[in-house]
Amino acid sequence: MATRALPDVAASCETVLVVPGMHCAGCMGKVERALQAVPQVVSARVNLSARQVRVAHDAAVTTPQLVDALSAVGFPSQPRGDDMAPPPSAVKPLLAPVAVAAFACMNVMLLSVGIWSGADGATRELFHWLSALIGVPAIVYSGMPFFRSAWSVLRRGRTNMDVPISIGVTLATTLSFYETLTNGHDAWFDGTLMLLLFLLAGRALDAMMRDRARAGVDALLRQAAPGAMVVGKDGALEWLAARDLLPGMLIRVAAGERLAADGEVVAGESRFDQSLLTGESLPVFVAQGGAVHAGTLNLDAPVDVRVTAAGQDTSLAEIARLMDAAGQARSAYVRIADRASRFYAPAVHLTALLTFAGWMIHGAGLHQSLVVAIAVLIITCPCALGLAVPVAQVVASGALMRKGIMVKDGSALERMSRIDRALLDKTGTLTMGKPTPDAAVIAALPADAAAVALALASHSRHPISRALAEALAARGVRAAPLADVVEEAGQGVRALWQGRAVALRRPEAATGVATTLDIAGMATWLIPFADRLRPDAETALARMAGMGIACSILSGDNDRAVAEMARATGLEARAAASPLEKQAAIAQQQAQGRRVLMAGDGLNDGPALAAADASIAPGTASDVGRQAADFVFLGDSLAALPRAVAASRATMAVVKQNFVMAIGYNVLAVPLAIAGYVTPLLAAVAMSTSSLIVIANSLRLVRAAR
Repeated sequence: MATRALPDVAASCETVLVVPGMHCAGCMGKVERALQAVPQVVSARVNLSARQVRVAHDAAVTTPQLVDALSAVGFPSQPRGDDMAPPPSAVKPLLAPVAVAAFACMNVMLLSVGIWSGADGATRELFHWLSALIGVPAIVYSGMPFFRSAWSVLRRGRTNMDVPISIGVTLATTLSFYETLTNGHDAWFDGTLMLLLFLLAGRALDAMMRDRARAGVDALLRQAAPGAMVVGKDGALEWLAARDLLPGMLIRVAAGERLAADGEVVAGESRFDQSLLTGESLPVFVAQGGAVHAGTLNLDAPVDVRVTAAGQDTSLAEIARLMDAAGQARSAYVRIADRASRFYAPAVHLTALLTFAGWMIHGAGLHQSLVVAIAVLIITCPCALGLAVPVAQVVASGALMRKGIMVKDGSALERMSRIDRALLDKTGTLTMGKPTPDAAVIAALPADAAAVALALASHSRHPISRALAEALAARGVRAAPLADVVEEAGQGVRALWQGRAVALRRPEAATGVATTLDIAGMATWLIPFADRLRPDAETALARMAGMGIACSILSGDNDRAVAEMARATGLEARAAASPLEKQAAIAQQQAQGRRVLMAGDGLNDGPALAAADASIAPGTASDVGRQAADFVFLGDSLAALPRAVAASRATMAVVKQNFVMAIGYNVLAVPLAIAGYVTPLLAAVAMSTSSLIVIANSLRLVRAAR
């Protein structure tokens, strides 16, 4: 983030601009510096995944001023709408250029094999013309992402990394076509297409990962209902979109509907799935006067709710903003690349220009000097450097996927490799997230009692009832016939069995989660439930400790449940933590210099998952939890945590090796190109070879996930 101290200016306003043209670290730096040049701008922070920039400024600064400042440096922008709509995909525009470049490269390379094999005379000329007919249109089309970017900055007197690429591609294509027209001996369409293919592939991989990184906020925003039925003063009902709701309105929420706004229940009572805010897997009973929130699900009965906050003021929107802000600056190498990109383009231009001038001064002709300069431009292409990180990430991601761990954001491997602190949610993360009845108590139930319990449980949608029904059915119990079955929200299910009153209800006093089975004239049975630890939990936690990672529990669940889990695992624990408190706990650890891993599964874990240095969620997590997390493990075993850490550390070791190889290639190859020992074709082959070496080294990661 770029920040400037302004003693006389307070950041009284904030503007979010959508900047579709950003695609690399160099773009980030240019956007931030351009906005910092505007008087009375306090800070500018880019979110490259969302292709947005958040600007804090004085009220005197207008949005058109900010838009004009970005336009002046080649980045058209527009204010983001209140609906926080996601940006268009950055991958789709690159798919067709990649496909065209790959198809053309393969065909031109086949023609080049004939030339390399000794074809001469009319055959060589024919192959050159065929290469030109295939290559020139393909180069023009596939090179458009680079040409447009280069032109947008050049016409404003600036430069970026796409400028030397565009110059090299254009000169190599022009000279190759000239050689074809004049029946020359060499043409380099194959090398040019190969160059474009590697560049486009690297950019597409990076864009794919950035699109995935944005998906968490989009999934969270979809949790809110699109609108609600508003009750008028005369009792008439009218459906209004969520954006049109206002505080003070009365909305009616039917059973099975999600809330479109925050509010207070003024009529009726029901159970609500509030895992969005608390992480509790069990529904919460809310009566008149209770608070409810946008995105939570009404489970049992219709209620009337007085709106207290709507639109961007709801708790759901606030959580989305927390996630959006937390994901804005997450990778150290991006900032390093930003600084390096400021010098790369000028250095390449200067090197090629000095090479051209030197050869001209020493008596070489225009043609030879131009060929050598083109070779320098091509051989200095940062393909190997550009692939050093994404290829290693892709290979490691594939290895982890085969072990049941999905990597959502490739740069998370870098962050995961450095973590030394892990905060673990309880329900659904350390545990399976599904309460199960005590097997000994179930086995001890008389046959009639078990049949009644199954019948009562099958009439309820409560998670406890469902778990009890599944456990009894698995033991071969058959449900008893009941009459006059009634479910009371938050209380339980009651009915008549053979003229006797029977009930499955919440116990008046019990430790932990439990239910009570009452049968008139018979005993009363207390059936306790427990949420069991995930398989391999103890082994996984011990392995994490052996890696130097301190683990503790950070949960939104109640004190009693969290304390029991702390005793079972031997971990320190904090209970009843809200989404904001979880995020604050992570920030506190980070302020102490710790690298934090957050493992969670609930909707309420979204901001914490986004704010942590790295994050992981189980496959059974909520949609928001899965989307916000960097890693998702698909099995039940908690061994996925240390496995992801080990693979990430191995990946970063390979990345460092890749950087050494890529830099070493430039140290050896560039002097040879300047000296004239490398043709443009050889330059493209050398560039491709360096990329292939980086790829081959990265392939060692296929066994990284152990």
